[in-house]
Amino acid sequence: MRGVALACCLALFGGTVPALAASCPGNPHALGTSRVLSISPTEFARIGSMQYSQVPQIPLNDHEVVLTFDDGPLPPYTATILNALAAECVKATYFLVGRQANAFPDLVRRIYNAGHVIGTHSQNHPLTFDQMPLERAEREINDGIASVGAALGDPRAVAPFFRIPGLLRVDQVENYLGSRAIATWSTDFVADDWYRSVSARDIVRKAMTRLDSKGRGILLLHDIHPATAMAIPMLLRELKARGYRVVQVVPNAERPRAVADRGAASKPDAQAWPRIVQNEASPLGTQVRAKPQRHRRKITRIDREPSTTASIRRKKAQTANRGW
Repeated sequence: MRGVALACCLALFGGTVPALAASCPGNPHALGTSRVLSISPTEFARIGSMQYSQVPQIPLNDHEVVLTFDDGPLPPYTATILNALAAECVKATYFLVGRQANAFPDLVRRIYNAGHVIGTHSQNHPLTFDQMPLERAEREINDGIASVGAALGDPRAVAPFFRIPGLLRVDQVENYLGSRAIATWSTDFVADDWYRSVSARDIVRKAMTRLDSKGRGILLLHDIHPATAMAIPMLLRELKARGYRVVQVVPNAERPRAVADRGAASKPDAQAWPRIVQNEASPLGTQVRAKPQRHRRKITRIDREPSTTASIRRKKAQTANRGW
């Protein structure tokens, strides 16, 4: 949190804030957060080489990685991931869904007060951003921002960062976000953690293989999946073992140091999206994701850079148990 607070103090000047020495109590050998990168959403309006390789990208050095999480919050998985990140003093960026923020406002505040950056990911996570009328897209964007701001209790705590569900980009949505000085985030690589059959080891293997190939970049993960929650401690160990350094990206605008804790923790609704069920065999406690209905077609892998055509992007968005 101290590193983020320092970043906020220097936000008007932009640039990089180095990580503070000995900043991980109880774990002197922690991976930590090597630096905080303060950016302007107008200077970096579109972020992530997977879809925006033709525009200037955030300045990452070799062996630097930015960790991002979509779709939450959802207990117990978001909480498990927060614990793993805290143990290594690693800071990330979360793109929260508005209705999830409405359901679990205590968890939204916990994310922020742990020093992470909170952007948004629409109100309802529709996988039709490249088809819907602009007016509906605007409502999804604005309602999501409003819900997350209400959960935090301070609209200033919401970063002007947005990731389109499914990465289903379209010019009119990006232009609208740009008109509001909100940066559109894509990613540099993924770990396929939305697949129903993926294991924690699979997630780590794919993340590290793709990161090693690129040498640096933004990793997209999801904090609503049990396999991802189990993978994070392993992933952090691998990053450290291979000499990677974590960078946190923050907006160059003043943000509150913390938000007020407003009461008891909320409980997950077993019927809500993402759906959870009771299962004593769960390695994370008593809750696991319910299996989705088997009505989606199996499609090809997405190891390569995604096509710019809407049809291919839609096939990717229909992958079994996808969370983008």
